[in-house]
Amino acid sequence: MGSQIVKIRAVESSDSDTLAEIYNYYVLGSVVTFEEDPISGAEMEQRIGAVRSSTLPWLVAEKDGRAVGFAYASPWKTRSAYRFSVEVTVYLARDSARCGIGSMLYGELLSILHKLGAHAVIGGIALPNDASVALHEKFGFKKVAHFQQVGFKFNQWIDVGYWERVL
Repeated sequence: MGSQIVKIRAVESSDSDTLAEIYNYYVLGSVVTFEEDPISGAEMEQRIGAVRSSTLPWLVAEKDGRAVGFAYASPWKTRSAYRFSVEVTVYLARDSARCGIGSMLYGELLSILHKLGAHAVIGGIALPNDASVALHEKFGFKKVAHFQQVGFKFNQWIDVGYWERVL
């Protein structure tokens, strides 16, 4: 039964390489992220540091002592009037998708954001992506925008939708 237990915890600097590996799977093989070049563990560590320095949460799902997913919030925009709005992101290891781990991460992330006083939570989704849309809508997010052909990756134009939840 121990292999079924997933623990949600705060990110640690020692997670950087594993999280970069999880993320790079999407960079190299999907349009989920518009990043086109893989990132190093050092770059992931800098990104984690930027989120933590903004006092927002970065969470890791751990199974059998290994990170299998992560979710975090980042400032929506830099102008001060946006200070209560955040953008959320979740990525799962390819063998951990559709196991409820994304829901565990988002459940904890949204709870922390509520306690921190976040007001609007926004998720951007490259479309089509039924799994991500379902995850966001499960947590009460509503589609508020659809931008056509704003990304270009793998020689194709990609739409992006935005979902929002007011806490």
